[in-house]
Amino acid sequence: MSQHTLAASARVLEEIGVGPIWVRRHLPAGTADVAATDEVESVQLMQAEAVVTTTAAPASAPASAPASQPERVIVSKRDAILAAAAAIQQRPSAPAQPAAPSSDDGLPPWLSEMDGADMVSSGFMPYDDEEDDEPVVRVNPAIATMDWSKLKETVADCQQCGLCKGRKKTVFGVGDEKAKWLFIGEGPGRNEDMQGEPFVGPAGKLLDNMLVAMGLKRGENAYIANIVKCRPTDENGKDRPPSPDEVASCIPYLQRQIDLIQPTVLVALGKTAALSLLGLDPATPVSKLRGTVHRYRDLPLVVTYHPAYLLRQLGDKSKAWADLCLAMTTYADTTN
Repeated sequence: MSQHTLAASARVLEEIGVGPIWVRRHLPAGTADVAATDEVESVQLMQAEAVVTTTAAPASAPASAPASQPERVIVSKRDAILAAAAAIQQRPSAPAQPAAPSSDDGLPPWLSEMDGADMVSSGFMPYDDEEDDEPVVRVNPAIATMDWSKLKETVADCQQCGLCKGRKKTVFGVGDEKAKWLFIGEGPGRNEDMQGEPFVGPAGKLLDNMLVAMGLKRGENAYIANIVKCRPTDENGKDRPPSPDEVASCIPYLQRQIDLIQPTVLVALGKTAALSLLGLDPATPVSKLRGTVHRYRDLPLVVTYHPAYLLRQLGDKSKAWADLCLAMTTYADTTN
């Protein structure tokens, strides 16, 4: 390659920020680490191209030139940095600092070590220290081993979050405890809070009709539950979606229900149920989640509209039926 071509290539590389670095080959023993360390420090601190120049033999030097004369080679910045990093790893490391004393956060070790993303995907939410004046979510690890009787008793007496203060009855869930279909809503409303059963009243009647259209029936091969077991209300006593900390406090109960039921297909009814199960941004609309088979704890999950929404938007009933057809197709594919 001609000197003119080399110069042009160097200018192009320099313009896009990956200009060449001149590094010495055949360095005397003991100097490679120092040169490599200087190279990394220059890149990190100055954020500029580092150039190490050496004296080179002319391109036309005869083959009989002394073997000890250093050569000049051109390498990429990435290769130089990788080489320098490898050299640094061989240098003596600083004495390890003593670990800070750990505090008992009330969670088992495997859960305390999880990062935020892992906790969300597992159904648990991270919580802040009490001194930060943020809601503290305490998860009872014993929930994961409870049978139906103990789980129902625990839910009835639950005081994991502030929703317990305004409830009349907890709404555990209803249906076939070995059902292949699990329908999950947001949380109890006024009627559900009064009766202690999910999806009663007009929205419940519509859901029952949806089940019949699928060849199902409440209590027969179908189970109905909610993300939270107590009714969330605002300061005016009106229904509202549960907050993230309320969801985090209550969703372990739903997870245990799923483990005990072992359903084949999950159907999320409405935005809150879908986003809570999938751990998505609160601004995500249901329309973006429809038409796709999602996965929750390795189970197929289909998202559709909440029956209460369909009572207000009758025109979307056909879309909900398309979602249920997708769920039935998924069920058939899974069982065949």
